[in-house]
Amino acid sequence: MQRLLWFSGLLFATFAVQACAVAPPPDPTPPGPAVRKQVLQRVSAVIVTDRSNLGTWVKRGFPVSHAPGDADGGSATPISPDGYFLTADHVLARMEGRNVYVIYGGGASLKPHLARVVWRSEGADLALLHIQAKTPLYYQFTPLRKWLPIGTPVMHGGIATGFNSDPGKLGTSLPPTGPITRTRKFKIDIPLQPGDSGGPVVDATGGLVGINSAVEFLVPMETAFFVDSEASRPNPAMIESLIENDRMGNSRRSGRVE
Repeated sequence: MQRLLWFSGLLFATFAVQACAVAPPPDPTPPGPAVRKQVLQRVSAVIVTDRSNLGTWVKRGFPVSHAPGDADGGSATPISPDGYFLTADHVLARMEGRNVYVIYGGGASLKPHLARVVWRSEGADLALLHIQAKTPLYYQFTPLRKWLPIGTPVMHGGIATGFNSDPGKLGTSLPPTGPITRTRKFKIDIPLQPGDSGGPVVDATGGLVGINSAVEFLVPMETAFFVDSEASRPNPAMIESLIENDRMGNSRRSGRVE
């Protein structure tokens, strides 16, 4: 018991020191062409619709004239090699009784896949989806121990503006955290548009910082001024636990033992 109390005290002291430490200066290096290429190869979308098949629309190159008239949509972020994606929970706000698709190409032609919702959190504005497909090109979170100070250069991969916007910077410091940290909200200075929600926010190395959530404008009188955009950073260990539990459930349902 004394050893457990000692360990708990040490753990608390460690994170107290981290919380009180001075943030390091940000690395000024912005995401370069290689990271932009990686983001482009991983581009993914979420479509919520009454349609039972999106194949024709996708094969025609997503023409607006043939788009599902009832569709809600946003971006998605692949986070594993076996079909798991994160998106913004509000993208799924009207999913009841409808089909949810993830459109993913993995560097090749984009294909629609019927998705299953594994987990949702309205408060965190995050949702975890799964498709029955291999997803070899995916993101890995920046380490919990890595400090991402205000001013850290980032870019986003939302389907609406991710490849038309210049890199931006973090408006919120993300200090090192422990394995039980909950989802954190943070700011970026890149304007988002409808459709960008659920897309990845990445640093100069291509590491996943978080998921696009919302954009904030200040509206004095009749003119709107961009303030900042908000994103969500879940605890990677929590997300991995959700995925592992779901994998075990899939194995039991299919009769596989792994």
